[in-house]
Amino acid sequence: MKKYFILALLFIMPISAYLFFATGINQFKPLPIITEGIDDLPKGNSILGNQPTLKEKITVLGFPGKELFDDRGDAFNLNQKIYNKYKDFEDFQLVMVLPKGSEAEAQRVIDELSPISDMSKWDYLFVEEQDLKSFFNSLKLVGKLDADFSTPNVYIIDKSMNLRGRKGKNKKGDTEYKEGYSSVSAAELHNDMMDDVKVVLAEYRLALKKNSRLKKVE
Repeated sequence: MKKYFILALLFIMPISAYLFFATGINQFKPLPIITEGIDDLPKGNSILGNQPTLKEKITVLGFPGKELFDDRGDAFNLNQKIYNKYKDFEDFQLVMVLPKGSEAEAQRVIDELSPISDMSKWDYLFVEEQDLKSFFNSLKLVGKLDADFSTPNVYIIDKSMNLRGRKGKNKKGDTEYKEGYSSVSAAELHNDMMDDVKVVLAEYRLALKKNSRLKKVE
């Protein structure tokens, strides 16, 4: 009797696991779009030596402002809680947009983070102040830039250049709106942004799997 029970268990468990994961895929909820089709990054000088683009990239976007070295604790939080977790994904990048004249401050931040992290996907883009304002305005945010062109918030931009975040009802049924994530708060980055970046990455993985299955059928 015991032998039949074990055999039945071995037969049922794989089927149950399959049904569980299949249901999870079908019930997968994408991260909402807050602003559709924002502008691409303005032309400027990049600390990595190229002109970054948002096209076909999953981007963590920030505006640390002219005094970014004074606020380097924010960069450390972001590095530890988000960047290091996702930098190995091929299409992932982190881009900080700053006014020209902030180059030395940005380099000081890079110099402090480099000993503890591979910074090859962490870029600083230096642009004219008016171009920075115009680009920021294309995000159509409730939050505004401070006088030094900074905000502590960072943003998730998908491959189609849509701003992603939270709006509508959360799991508890409460109304929620989140267009950005505070880099001042390691807890918010860990509890909210980490999950949301993971959801966006999962969306593209599922899309790739679906396309692969369709090609096999054809």
